[in-house]
Amino acid sequence: MFTSGPRTGGKTVALTFDADMTADQGPRAAEGERFDNPQLIATLRALKVPATVFMTGRWAEQYPIQARGIGRDPLFEVANHSYSHYAFTADCYGLPTIDEDRMRADVERAYTAFRRAGVPDAKPYFRFPGGCYDQRALRALSATGVTAVQWDVVGGDAFATDADAVARQVLDWVRPGSVVVLHCTRSAAPTTERAIRTIVPELRRQGYRFVKVSELIGAVASGGLT
Repeated sequence: MFTSGPRTGGKTVALTFDADMTADQGPRAAEGERFDNPQLIATLRALKVPATVFMTGRWAEQYPIQARGIGRDPLFEVANHSYSHYAFTADCYGLPTIDEDRMRADVERAYTAFRRAGVPDAKPYFRFPGGCYDQRALRALSATGVTAVQWDVVGGDAFATDADAVARQVLDWVRPGSVVVLHCTRSAAPTTERAIRTIVPELRRQGYRFVKVSELIGAVASGGLT
């Protein structure tokens, strides 16, 4: 389980964005509800901020052009947030629960969806829907060969209406090596893009450098950042 990078050796931070989509949200998206956030991605590009997008397979199927654009942009990396966004444990924010014998297939199905959307090299990292897991889920995940990635800073943008409050929460809790969890589903996290326009310049003013999760994991493996 990976939650943060080195606390010494450099002020780095990884912004991560969950691209959620459950089974019931697919039809809602088809009817016009927006579970994407192209303005957020455009802002990250304009600010030249590397980021890791934990994408569900359903999201990639609903927005294949966007998934492909994110996956082929060297500024970003795509990682796995399951196919279905079903919870891997019970009592997880009201999410439907997936059976243990279907967990591995759900993870692998997401990678298939990424490939079909044209995402070339999705990373072998996985974030549990809702952040919920137990030993059963970890055992199922180990069979897939992916690394579980959580976070040490909760952005608090889900269903938030105050962008300044989201920005303050991130800025108050970030430390060197932090992994920040945010969302790129506009209908469920409408203030994220505005919060990013505050968070990024302020952290840069404080001397932070933005990196992808893969750089933090690599730094841990090598014993430090260069």
